[in-house]
Amino acid sequence: MITKKHLIDRFVSYATIDTESDPTSTTTPSTAKQWDLANVLVEELKSIGLEDVTIDANAYIMATLPSNVAHEVPTIGFISHFDTTPDFTGANVKPQIIDAYDGKDIVLNQEQHIILSPDYFEDLKLYKGQTLITTDGTTLLGADDKAGITEIISAMEYLVKHPEIKHGKIRVGFTPDEEIGRGAHKFDVAKFDAKWAYTMDGSQIGELEYENFNAAGAIVTIQGKIVHPGYAKDKMINSMYIAQDFINSLPRLETPEHTSGRDGFFHLYAVDGNVEETKLQYIIRDHDREHFEARKEVMVNLATTLNTQHGREVVSVEINDQYYNMREKIEPVMHIVTIAEEAMKEVGITPLIKPIRGGTDGSQLSYMGLPCPNIFAGGHNFHGRYEYLPVESMMKAVEVIVKIAELTTKYNS
Repeated sequence: MITKKHLIDRFVSYATIDTESDPTSTTTPSTAKQWDLANVLVEELKSIGLEDVTIDANAYIMATLPSNVAHEVPTIGFISHFDTTPDFTGANVKPQIIDAYDGKDIVLNQEQHIILSPDYFEDLKLYKGQTLITTDGTTLLGADDKAGITEIISAMEYLVKHPEIKHGKIRVGFTPDEEIGRGAHKFDVAKFDAKWAYTMDGSQIGELEYENFNAAGAIVTIQGKIVHPGYAKDKMINSMYIAQDFINSLPRLETPEHTSGRDGFFHLYAVDGNVEETKLQYIIRDHDREHFEARKEVMVNLATTLNTQHGREVVSVEINDQYYNMREKIEPVMHIVTIAEEAMKEVGITPLIKPIRGGTDGSQLSYMGLPCPNIFAGGHNFHGRYEYLPVESMMKAVEVIVKIAELTTKYNS
């Protein structure tokens, strides 16, 4: 299989290219610097021997590994994104390699006293004795999802060099702007032309996910009335007080910090207000579609109640759906999950099948006609300075991709 050094060198070469996306931009990709890595990936895909390597005007990359079997095999795909989150800086990433991790605190940055500790991040204990890639404490690492890209390219390279491993046609896809929810928006499913695909965008080794949140965004606008405070009696309407009533009327324990598993939530993530007008920005999440619709109705009904109390329309709610639970699209083709599960078992991994408390490109692609479960890429603590990546997990992910390709030759459609 691909050597540890080869994987480390490849990942570091990607991680050190800044590809942070920008939710305020209207272009695709949302930042010009995403092209820097996209162009590198195109050349690398060509250099390892893939065919039909293309990049379109929006930086969506596709490539093909042709089948090496005579009988008909479904075309499958592997997909990852090359942007990193705007939640934390991805500029000037300086990866650190920790060989034979001793299970103790890791000093990320001596000067700033930044420590990656297993006392706080208990998952670190799983990787004692392994090789870890960490940040220097001042940036994120970018394992989400440059680890996935590393694994896909490395697996394709291995299959090219080992034609004795039988596989059908495999399509590879790399996308921009996943971190701001747009990764699948301009993905050409017809051009990709695969029966199904897998995103390599999960976290801990063994993760296999085929259900995720239904998701919506809500903007609540409260209109007040500004009057000189010295003459405000029976005239002023303070929008911030009404906003407080709205916030306090939603279930306090149905928020991200109080929920887990398949629990849904309302999440207030931004407030901008003054007496005249206050805006509340929420995200709404639930795995169950009926509960999801009910949550949206709760917000609309709450606005109606407050408007009735004030005798005029002071509260308006704008809700836009973002993505849906891919389980609805995966369950009719559950063999694609079974193949991935069997691949993990055959390479010595215990599958961890659980719902995603978030979304992936795969959730949107599944509704666009490309069923697309999610597989681990290996990293932990995404989107921040404490992100780390066990190299052995990347090595296993490569093995899983190769094994999925091999097992798919035994499936007839």
